[in-house]
Amino acid sequence: MSTPSPLEQHRRKTRVQFSNATVESGARALGAGRGVKRALSKEDEKLLASLLNPDNPQDYIDSPEFIEKQAEETIYGKGDDIAKPDTSWYHPVMDDLSPGRSRTVKSTQQVILTGAQEKILFHQFNFARFKVARFQEAIWASDTRKPTPEQAQEILRWYRKSEMTREQIAETNLALVLAMAKRTRMSEVDFADLVSEGNMALLRAVDKFDAGRGYKFSTYACRAILKAFSRQGMKLSKYRQRFPTDFDPKLERSNFLETKRADFERDAADEVKRIVLENRADLTQVERTVIEHRFGLESGNEEKPMTLEQVGQIIGVTKERVRQIQNKAMEKIRLELEAKFLGTKKAEEEKAAAEAAAAAALAAASGQRPTEGKFEQLVALN
Repeated sequence: MSTPSPLEQHRRKTRVQFSNATVESGARALGAGRGVKRALSKEDEKLLASLLNPDNPQDYIDSPEFIEKQAEETIYGKGDDIAKPDTSWYHPVMDDLSPGRSRTVKSTQQVILTGAQEKILFHQFNFARFKVARFQEAIWASDTRKPTPEQAQEILRWYRKSEMTREQIAETNLALVLAMAKRTRMSEVDFADLVSEGNMALLRAVDKFDAGRGYKFSTYACRAILKAFSRQGMKLSKYRQRFPTDFDPKLERSNFLETKRADFERDAADEVKRIVLENRADLTQVERTVIEHRFGLESGNEEKPMTLEQVGQIIGVTKERVRQIQNKAMEKIRLELEAKFLGTKKAEEEKAAAEAAAAAALAAASGQRPTEGKFEQLVALN
């Protein structure tokens, strides 16, 4: 077998580690004994790492039904007849910009939930979050504090179930945001900002609503949306007090220099990358490894550049030694960049010499003595 590259070794260290222990009976009771052992994608690994962070426990609205026997079959067996919402009509900003062509919401496109249907959906949503929380507790209470492959698949499955139900509830109630935004139109607040703030408030309301109290979700959500609108208005009012003048594009200074500088910096960065990858600066293998890992040249934008300490672990030296190697390599790269991309002092001297020679030739042709400065340059070069 070939030895993995240093970058691959680092990736393996940062991946979610799984436990080799046998799944306990308590974990099997939570549904961890399904035997699914497929490889996780990068997105799944990131999501799993977030879910297994002890600082990020899953919250939920508890219910006595969650601990009953066959709770999953009972809770999820009731919502088959609930229609999924159609959000193709929801274009609030486009309708606002063209009022003459505004669309009306057809009754067939709207899904109005009854109180019983809302309770079913919220029970499914919170039961899925309850299962995620139970898996978190089981994993954190284990000796290794690492999930088994089965537990990893199950916690991801239940999390995605909760997100799907959350999305269904929110999309079913999108009309509330639009109605509240049009009813409480604030002249000082942009309509798009108002709708965006209302959508975020709707999602927070879904997370915090307790369907067991017997209230309609629309009542709770409307209050949450109006509070969000009020906060947005107060925030904009404070901003207006600090910056009373509106933005005027005519007062904006030309950004020609900034654009030229940005283009130059981008071209210089590309040239530096080519120097390293083609090794035109005669870097040693260790220097190339340090530069590639420190600035992410090998992995591109997929991963963050490594720290000095991480690179030191790969090549087996201290982070101070890594800093010294890095500085030496960057000096080589700088010299190569100046020689081939920015131009060197020698090139500037050759240009000055050519100008002095031309001036001397013109002076000789006209029978005049060259100027003192040009003459001295010519003498110095000869």
